[in-house]
Amino acid sequence: MTKQDLKIVFFGTPDFAVESLRRLVEGRYNVVGVVTMPDKIGGRGHHMIQSDVKRYAVAQSLPLLQPVNLKDENFVAALRALNADLFIVIAFRMLPQVVWQMPPLGTFNLHASLLPKYRGAAPINWAVMNGDTTTGVTTFFLKHEIDTGDIIQQRAIDIGRTDNVETVHDRLMVLGANMVIETVDAIIAGEVHPIPQEQLLTAGEEPTPAPKIFKDTCRIDWSWPAERVYNHVRGLSPYPAAWTVLTDSVGHQWDIKVFETAEPTPLPWQMQPGETFVNNKMLAIAASDALIEVKSLQTAGKKRMTAEEFLRGLRHEGNLTAI
Repeated sequence: MTKQDLKIVFFGTPDFAVESLRRLVEGRYNVVGVVTMPDKIGGRGHHMIQSDVKRYAVAQSLPLLQPVNLKDENFVAALRALNADLFIVIAFRMLPQVVWQMPPLGTFNLHASLLPKYRGAAPINWAVMNGDTTTGVTTFFLKHEIDTGDIIQQRAIDIGRTDNVETVHDRLMVLGANMVIETVDAIIAGEVHPIPQEQLLTAGEEPTPAPKIFKDTCRIDWSWPAERVYNHVRGLSPYPAAWTVLTDSVGHQWDIKVFETAEPTPLPWQMQPGETFVNNKMLAIAASDALIEVKSLQTAGKKRMTAEEFLRGLRHEGNLTAI
């Protein structure tokens, strides 16, 4: 079988998936269909928003399906009519068994972690938030339980001290696209030897969860060690962003998103968690064991700004406290 003979249906939604789809198209692999999320209403103008994958698929005149219900009989019939040999899934919804079992060569997923570490919806965020120094990408064959299928290939990268979720995401996107092509080529050549994830766990070790990120997940707890706060901010920057509330002595409050901090530094004196050190150019907040200087932030209705710009326009009474 050649890559022109192998019929592929691609499932994906965000820009992370577009890079892999682009590589398949430009490499002249036979993509016979693309499945992505339905358009949704959003933005200040309440206009229809198309997924990144849809915009690319339309630009390339690729056959497109946008099912609301993945078990819908009409969608399943339309998918079956494409007569694909292989399905590829990247950053999409959980597929029902009737879908992922359809192609004769199976369905594989590209996941942004070194499985079985970080199974779930937000693997890149949690790797950075937890202070990991290594992460990577994995291709694996789908089965019923999410992110549990047998591993085809893996590649690792380092996470630097100044990396945030955006920089790691962008590197993994390119690394993952390369590995998608390698995985497809290996399937074509019949050189795939999947490994059960359980074989990669040491005795007594459990897979690491990477659950969906919610607003409460993003709040900074200043009673944490400073290293945890530092990693928490990096792992959520620039989106959805860590946040805290600043309050002054008379109860005025400012909700702020924190995008960047400096490395933790020793406390200048005995400070309580959330206590601030402020001058006209610097906003630093005490964690449980060290000081965290906020470098860039955003308040409601404003653009991202430096801490100095924020302090220049701030009108408050008495000391500030982060809560």
